[in-house]
Amino acid sequence: MQAAPSAPPAPTFREAATFWLKLGFISFGGPAGQIALMHQELVERRRWISERRFLHALNYCMVLPGPEAQQLATYLGWLMHRTAGGLVAGGLFVLPSLLLLILLSTAYMAWGDVPAVAGLLWGIKPAVTAIVAVAAWRIGKRVLRNAWLWALAVAAFLALFALQLPFPLIVVGAGLAGALGGRWLPQHFSAGSAHAAASAKPSPAWLDDHTPTPAHAQHAAARAWRVALVFLLLWALAIGALSMTYGWHSVLAQMGWFFTKAALLTFGGAYAVLPYVQQHAVEQAQWLSATQMIDGLALGETTPGPLIMVVAFVGFVGGWSKALFGPDTLFLAGAGAACVATFFTFLPSFAFIFLGGPFIESTHGQLRFTAPLTAITAAVVGVIVNLALYFAGHVLWPQGLQGTFDSAAAALGLAAAVALVRYQRSVMSVVAACAAVGLAKALLIG
Repeated sequence: MQAAPSAPPAPTFREAATFWLKLGFISFGGPAGQIALMHQELVERRRWISERRFLHALNYCMVLPGPEAQQLATYLGWLMHRTAGGLVAGGLFVLPSLLLLILLSTAYMAWGDVPAVAGLLWGIKPAVTAIVAVAAWRIGKRVLRNAWLWALAVAAFLALFALQLPFPLIVVGAGLAGALGGRWLPQHFSAGSAHAAASAKPSPAWLDDHTPTPAHAQHAAARAWRVALVFLLLWALAIGALSMTYGWHSVLAQMGWFFTKAALLTFGGAYAVLPYVQQHAVEQAQWLSATQMIDGLALGETTPGPLIMVVAFVGFVGGWSKALFGPDTLFLAGAGAACVATFFTFLPSFAFIFLGGPFIESTHGQLRFTAPLTAITAAVVGVIVNLALYFAGHVLWPQGLQGTFDSAAAALGLAAAVALVRYQRSVMSVVAACAAVGLAKALLIG
């Protein structure tokens, strides 16, 4: 008789940090692809955390303003290795993207439109579309366990696609539906029950379903007040230093204030707040032009890390264009402004995790908390499908629906999807292959 598999040993801080660094460089495909990649690595392959605990953390991150994939990485890093683990996980999720965007923004501002770069972007965009679509399918297959959850996903999709309702309203509606469903139909809204029934005794994880909550993750009111005070002081010191050094009405201080507000409005991912960013950055503050904003969005779509990292491009172009430190230090002005935009955008995300994580960890198995979060997760599947269609529309009809259909991009996107699903190729290899096709097309055909 074969012995039951045992739980893996506790991951060391170094092992976890190495994984988070790798994730920061390969996290293409937006939040759906990034979450799917974390699930594959942490739940299925390494078994550092159980499926149910992973989804419980994901449900919380889905309802927060800010980039949910980066917040999930911060949450899991914190759960495994305390505050230092959360800072490393969340920081390394963003740092490679920030450095890469600073380099790309420098090339963009210095050399303008280069055919080879345009070709690379043309090839990567269909791959990103395929990655998001495939990830939506994988997450939906795991989350949508019954007709009620399917109905919530479809309703969320129609609310965004057809009615263009604001995402916060969809979150509130799904949460209310989950609260009512947990009371009247608990068997359909209990987190993970159907999945667990379908799985044949999954192998135990290091942080399994019934593993006691680590001491540092237990809720305590005094600790919560200390965490809130620390983050408020960090924000006040940063915005105060910019104001005293450059003045409250300076570009850097105003960027800090604006991106703080934008971070608190980013419900449901970057696309929920990008119109607000564009309106202020382009029309009011005039940090960049409308064309530059669109180009920045393209770079954000095709680089690793959360899509909201487009704020680093906005900051860079604003700092460079305004020549904040003089005409001879344009790069320093751009890089400094990009770092300011990134710091104030992501500081609230760390605060939400360190402040709310212990409370969320105390709600395992309590249906009155898990049912609304389960319903919200189902609704977010519909939101991800809407995002995939948004990508597809812009990639396949680059001049709008009245323009020409890009059949070559459609074929490349289909090939990327087949490589991901049928041949189980990694995200990085698919992106690299599509980028190579785009470069070859630009050099050989034009």
